[in-house]
Amino acid sequence: MKVAVFGAGAVGGYLGACLARGGADVTFIARGAHLEAMREHGLTLVTPEGERSNVAVHATDDPAQIGPVDIVLFLVKSYDTEAAAPRLAALIGDGTGVISLQNGIDNEPKIAAAVGAEHVLGGAAYILAAIEAPGVVRSGHARIVVGELEPGPPSDRVTRFVEAANAGGGIDALAGTDVRVTKWEKYVLLVAFSAVTAASQLTVGDIRGSEAASAMMRAIMVEAWSVGRALGIPLADDLVDRQHALVLRQKDDEGSSLRHDLLTGHRMELEALQGTLMRLGRETGIETPWTDAAYAILQPWAIRNARGA
Repeated sequence: MKVAVFGAGAVGGYLGACLARGGADVTFIARGAHLEAMREHGLTLVTPEGERSNVAVHATDDPAQIGPVDIVLFLVKSYDTEAAAPRLAALIGDGTGVISLQNGIDNEPKIAAAVGAEHVLGGAAYILAAIEAPGVVRSGHARIVVGELEPGPPSDRVTRFVEAANAGGGIDALAGTDVRVTKWEKYVLLVAFSAVTAASQLTVGDIRGSEAASAMMRAIMVEAWSVGRALGIPLADDLVDRQHALVLRQKDDEGSSLRHDLLTGHRMELEALQGTLMRLGRETGIETPWTDAAYAILQPWAIRNARGA
């Protein structure tokens, strides 16, 4: 299987390295110091326990150098989707699938506008990863669920990709039958987890130790779940309880990418996460007071970071 990883940051780097280790022909599309480090030294993976391994990789900043592929893992930041999507054209063949594993729930229509809906797949990745240094990614095991945009049994290209993703170890890949549910299940967790860790600037251990912060996180999950149900997404009755428990089971020092971007002065995916939930809440008549409060705390940081980016 020929795979291009478009947006080879921490998550893309880890997933692509695992696919390459399993025998897929993987090329990373990256930029800057991270690209140069991968070209010179390959990609180094570091486990949460500190074990290191190196994977030889192909990397470029020009999709035209790659040509059509079977699968594109599209992992640019959500605020870059519309600008990056037209660059996918060089990677698209007759049966190419573009899998968005980005944060948020509205990237797929933007990608479809650039390459055609028949090429777009969706999914969700459950992974805690970070770029430790250029060419070095620290990550634990990943779980991903992918599927076609239309509900139904897994297509051949989804099945083939899942098999390739599972072949190298390090990824638990599943084929989803309703990608709307897949994405909203992740969104219910992430919109709340990112809001509370970023607003408090703290990690899971501190959130777990605070009844008020843990309760706020759960309240935002309830808001997201309620909006999803109002939009007709068949989310399970116990989803909030499961996702809340999942977050609190993470290691004490785990945080979110939104928190990381806030603290490091990078642009933040505030609009794709909390901003989108607020908008959809207004559209569906669902009140989102906890999300509104988190957004009010985080927006000044997002403006400040965007100004300096």
